[in-house]
Formats: sequence, C-alpha cells, structure tokens
Amino acid sequence: MARISSFEDLEAWKRARVLAHGIYQCSAKGALARDTALRDQIRRPVVSVISNIAEGFDRGGDKEFIQFLFVAKGSCAEVKAQLYVALDQRYLTQEEFQGLSEQTSEVGRLIGGPIRYLQRSELRGRKYKPR
Repeated sequence: MARISSFEDLEAWKRARVLAHGIYQCSAKGALARDTALRDQIRRPVVSVISNIAEGFDRGGDKEFIQFLFVAKGSCAEVKAQLYVALDQRYLTQEEFQGLSEQTSEVGRLIGGPIRYLQRSELRGRKYKPR
C-alpha cells in the first residue's frame, strides 16, 4: 500500500476536489447562478468537504482527524440536500443532478474508509502520524 504523506494523496480529497469543481461549474450558470442564496449555500459545504479533509489530516492526531472527517462527511450530505433543492427548482437537469449526486455519494463513501480504519487503529492503540 502506498504511503500517504499529504492530504493531496488521499483519494477522498482528490474526488472531493473534482466534486467542488463540478458544483462551481453548475452554479456559475443559468438560474442557479442568479439564485445567490442557493448558489452560495451549495458552494459552502463542498468547500467544507475538501477543507476539513485537509485540515484534519494536518492536525496530526487520529481523534482530531476522525472528527474532521465526520464534518466533511456531513458536508457531503448538505451538498446532496442542496442538489435536491436545485433540482426541484429546475435549476439542474436530471442528468446534472444524477452526476453530481453520485459524485457526492462516492466522496462520502471514500471519507468513510479512513474513518473506519482510524477508529480500528485507535482501538489497537496505534497513533496516526501524517508525515
């Protein structure tokens, strides 16, 4: 298994970055761009996902990293909820919604992996060292 030495090495962070790009692209055009409240509301949590993964990784302790990963996972759920609002308002097509929703679910699943690993490691007494 490859050594992970920075948050940029984490697959969850890489996919969250792609998701953020997609959210920014779709929210920069059409009716969603004009609905500034919803546009800003969907952008904030997607930025939170990549930010919390990065910050938690660099905190240097398992417990803190787990906490930040749970916040990132919660932010994924918030992104998904906002996608439903955008779909219901017809700001997104069904295809746009489906693609972004699937990406959001995938990022959430990918965040769950390190959470489970770190929780098991914590039970065995191992301490996470990011570098």
